[in-house]
Amino acid sequence: METMVCPMGGGATRLYGALTQTLSSSSPLALPSPHPPVDTNLDPAFCQEQKVSDPVELLRQCEEALGDRPPRFHRKFTHINDGDSAPSSPIRVMQWNILAQALGEGLDSFVQCPPEALSWSRRKYLILEEILTYRPHILCLQEVDHYYDTLQPVLAGLGYSSNFCPKPWSPCLDVEGNNGPDGCALFFDQTRYEFVDSANVRLSAMRIPTNQVAVVMMLRCRSTGKCLCVAVTHLKARSGWEWLRSAQGSDLLRHLQNLVQKHGSGPTGAPNSDIPLLVCGDFNAIPTEEVYRRFTASPLGLDSAYKKLSQDGSTEPEYTTWKIRPTGECCTTLDYIWYSQDTLRVDAVLDMPTEEQIGPNRLPSFSYPSDHLSLVCDFSFKEKE
Repeated sequence: METMVCPMGGGATRLYGALTQTLSSSSPLALPSPHPPVDTNLDPAFCQEQKVSDPVELLRQCEEALGDRPPRFHRKFTHINDGDSAPSSPIRVMQWNILAQALGEGLDSFVQCPPEALSWSRRKYLILEEILTYRPHILCLQEVDHYYDTLQPVLAGLGYSSNFCPKPWSPCLDVEGNNGPDGCALFFDQTRYEFVDSANVRLSAMRIPTNQVAVVMMLRCRSTGKCLCVAVTHLKARSGWEWLRSAQGSDLLRHLQNLVQKHGSGPTGAPNSDIPLLVCGDFNAIPTEEVYRRFTASPLGLDSAYKKLSQDGSTEPEYTTWKIRPTGECCTTLDYIWYSQDTLRVDAVLDMPTEEQIGPNRLPSFSYPSDHLSLVCDFSFKEKE
């Protein structure tokens, strides 16, 4: 399929200029306006139809709209037994690169995926169905290019508050008929958490601003009064850019350290704060890459939750993404949920679909809307000794 390219500097580029002007590489950012830009292509019929505040009813509507498609992946939670009692205040976190609509239809060339399976009219229901099936309290998404017209209004109706940070120069803008730039979005359930602080960060490499971003948010748990710092990011893709991903990861760790120090009760300059961290993202990095090692070795005391699925508790899953492009098949692990191992406990991890479930044409498909699988974990606050 030949991709049509529109000249840069069109309406979408101008429209989002104002958002990205505020991006600064050295400091947390002023938040973009929570109001949608004036001429986004709203999906009013869809949003009106989805003005449902009951997630069970909305899930039913999604399933009805999808009709006779193949069954959705049946995935089970593996419960991690540390011998402790049931968590008093579980924190369910979902990490997911949902595949930007413009990239799925335009630049990503999923050669085995039927074009009809990539239409937004189908995918929006599949994306919502996945979210509603697991109903996370904290939802971290990458490649979001339908924030204002779909995800934000629909999830706000279900009680989620959120923040979105677009990439300064999104590849989506190269695709004709795009819906604006893609970026990272962080949603949280307002019945469980209250907002404390937030920063949109343009990640730097050796003090040079890059095209990758992160949303960092400080939340307070309403039932325990404890604070939690959550970040979502999407690092630079493709081989050859390992050094850049490593630098971006270091920059993100620095921002996180600054934020937890600002809000923590520990001594100034102490790397370890009493505020637990959750860092979700598509790191575009396999576990042997330097950025992964940097996160493992960070003084923030982070560990990767999905290792808990392995027999020895120290190996990542075989894959979090599985796709076929003109260059060949790609089956690898690039997505992670990092957590503070001293202050948080992993209680359950959602397993990965099998090769048989995924099917010979891999992802995306009529069953699944993205080339990346969602990661879902249940955490709880560790009680202090």
